[in-house]
Amino acid sequence: MDLRKLKTLIDLVSDSNVSELEITEAEGKVRIVKGGPAMVQAYQMPVAQAVPAPVAAPAAPAAAPAPAAPSGHVVKSPMVGTFYRSASPGAKAFVEVGQTVKQGETVCIIEAMKILNEIETDKAGTVTQILCENGQAVEYGQPLFIIE
Repeated sequence: MDLRKLKTLIDLVSDSNVSELEITEAEGKVRIVKGGPAMVQAYQMPVAQAVPAPVAAPAAPAAAPAPAAPSGHVVKSPMVGTFYRSASPGAKAFVEVGQTVKQGETVCIIEAMKILNEIETDKAGTVTQILCENGQAVEYGQPLFIIE
């Protein structure tokens, strides 16, 4: 896709109420997602070929040690959205590492489709890890916190 055309599309999405735009053309597929004020992400994906080209198998790399699975209870994201540690930008975070939480206590907010959803812990314990950054996009089932 022509770079000028892509720039025009990004500007159109930025200046409009459209939050996402996807266009498929012969040379590829472009998806533009508005992530917030003055933030637009553009992705260009190749269109699948009618006949897949044969691919040589890569040489097996030396076995790397698998990362240790986190011990403790994992609080996972119940939805796709944007992770926030506090109720507003200047406010104190709901929880910090080392803090004791009760079952049902709010630990974060996930914004999805302009709706702020309070996420509560389903287990009492101590927060040992916070696995997401404030303002980070999260996926369904993505680990957010470790509670022991």
